[in-house]
Amino acid sequence: METQNIVLDIKNHIATVTVNRPEKLNALNAETLTELYQVFKKLKQDNAVRVIILTGSGEKAFVAGADIEEIRRHDDISGRIFALRGQKIFRFIEKMEKPVIAAVNGYALGGGCELAMSCHLRIASEKAKFGQPEINLGLIPGYGGTQRLPRLIGRTRALFLLLTGEMIDAATALQFGLVNEVVAPERLMERVNEIAALLAKKPIIAVQYILQAVDQGLDLNLDAAMNLESELFGNICATEDMKEGTSAFLEKRKPEFKGK
Repeated sequence: METQNIVLDIKNHIATVTVNRPEKLNALNAETLTELYQVFKKLKQDNAVRVIILTGSGEKAFVAGADIEEIRRHDDISGRIFALRGQKIFRFIEKMEKPVIAAVNGYALGGGCELAMSCHLRIASEKAKFGQPEINLGLIPGYGGTQRLPRLIGRTRALFLLLTGEMIDAATALQFGLVNEVVAPERLMERVNEIAALLAKKPIIAVQYILQAVDQGLDLNLDAAMNLESELFGNICATEDMKEGTSAFLEKRKPEFKGK
């Protein structure tokens, strides 16, 4: 697959997807979003890929936002279509049955913050900055920012960031629960690859069920969510991997999972 703005590298069951527009701080224009969607659809079907890393090229930005020149041309109809398209792509990433790790190397603003939030895990460089500054342009977030941010860091903190448009640094993002870990810039990709390698060794079906249970369960009441968990638990008990994992534990050896 040939892409202009996305670089894809696959090694040892780990795919690294890089948004590659450093001259534009990796801003998400329509072409980049299309390519991002195409790449993730390809990775969803690639059984050799078990974990996906998403990052931005250069040292300044993960993704600094959407393309403002494109946004300013929208009216009420095209604007809604624009938002729905981005939401669809980010929700596709969020619903991937393979863990997606955002390696946030710099600015993650607007659409970039929304893209990072659609990933399952977020590891940030000490130089990373997060924010939803759309209000400063007379806009609101359109790719899920008003919904994912309060779910991740709470209503009060989210409203402050959404209404003021202020940025927060990586340490504050960690304190708020927006990211999982903060590391030195030179350690970012090394650390993310360590986590990805760890996840790539986990039993595939169990990983899929955990992602499914969390994603779907958050939209259900507790009783319905617990019922979903019990259903998936029953399904996992019928797998060869479950038999192998429990047997290996009892026999004090390393399990050999086969994804069955």
